[in-house]
Amino acid sequence: MKARGLYLSIGVALLCATVAAQQQQQGAPQDPAAARGGRGGGQPAPNGPRVYIRAGLKTHGAGQHDYPQFLADWSKILTERNAVVDGSLHFPKPEELANVDVMVMYKGDAGGMTPEEKATLEAYLKRGGGLVSFHDTLCGPDPTYYSTIVGGAKKHGEVNYTLEADIPYTIADKSNPIMEGMSDFTIKDEAFFLITWAQSPKIHVLANATIADTPSAKGHAGELVPQIWTYETTFAGGTQPYRAFVWMQGHNYTNFADPKIQPMILKGIAWAAKRPYDALMTVRPARGRSSGN
Repeated sequence: MKARGLYLSIGVALLCATVAAQQQQQGAPQDPAAARGGRGGGQPAPNGPRVYIRAGLKTHGAGQHDYPQFLADWSKILTERNAVVDGSLHFPKPEELANVDVMVMYKGDAGGMTPEEKATLEAYLKRGGGLVSFHDTLCGPDPTYYSTIVGGAKKHGEVNYTLEADIPYTIADKSNPIMEGMSDFTIKDEAFFLITWAQSPKIHVLANATIADTPSAKGHAGELVPQIWTYETTFAGGTQPYRAFVWMQGHNYTNFADPKIQPMILKGIAWAAKRPYDALMTVRPARGRSSGN
């Protein structure tokens, strides 16, 4: 019986080897996904930016600070534009950032990190990994430190916000491709002031906004404060520079879908990933249907 079992195992192994050899000779891939171009339906594998979305638990009322919904919606938006997308509601592990071009962050108080998380972020920046920061992502306990990461930061627990108000943008750099085609406009959201700014280098301002006269902005109404910017530097000990793009709004979640805002965000993500500005501007064609369907 043992001999029969041995002969049977050898026979199966030889059969598998023969089929594999025939497939290679005929050019037939052994991996079904490869036969479909790696994506299904004959579509090629994506070659866009590799994106990690760092979101968090929802912290505000309906329609505000909807970090989990952002993770769901923008995973789809970016994937449709040929990006390779991963993400979670936790701080990423080093292995999760290993091949990432840009980490897109929409999570309250992301400036607060454990020593291990801080080390992971710094290692990522040292190799040139990009960052995108929305709304109160730039808030934390140590704005002096975090401002050197994204260019500007605000202190957690300090009254440095307008609450919901008009945000009248004045475009500061109309020639920048991220702001292409944009002129001064206003949205309803939340603006920040009392920002700690990086000094060496300084941010590159893309748009400012005048602080609205709200109860929480007492003493700061009328100030002109950057709300959209880019920041590029090399982290101490790094091998290449990294890029950060910041949009300080996003309090009201619907603004992510604003036709004036969304293209700017897509170009900002592409720039931070060190890809062409228009790398995420084209939606991949939908999977084709077979004739007769």
